[in-house]
Amino acid sequence: MASQYAGYFGCEEPHFLESCSLCRKPLGLNSDIFMYRGDKAFCSKECREEQIESDEAKEKSWKISARSLRKKSSEAAKDSAAGKTVRTGTLVVA
Repeated sequence: MASQYAGYFGCEEPHFLESCSLCRKPLGLNSDIFMYRGDKAFCSKECREEQIESDEAKEKSWKISARSLRKKSSEAAKDSAAGKTVRTGTLVVA
């Protein structure tokens, strides 16, 4: 099925304004479209809010992961500086 926007934009590929980015409900030409981050269209405020909350939760977990990795890296550097030897690499035994 050709996109309802194909005539406007001169292309046959699906357009991001064709369906809700979350629930995939078709978006009509005469209906409200709720945008998020410039390229995500939603059929309702509720769908948009659900996506925003999901993105915020992902970002929060990424920040926690990054903080955890930095902490581990910092602890390894402290251990090395405290006279402890940390060796990495490959050991081959024949």
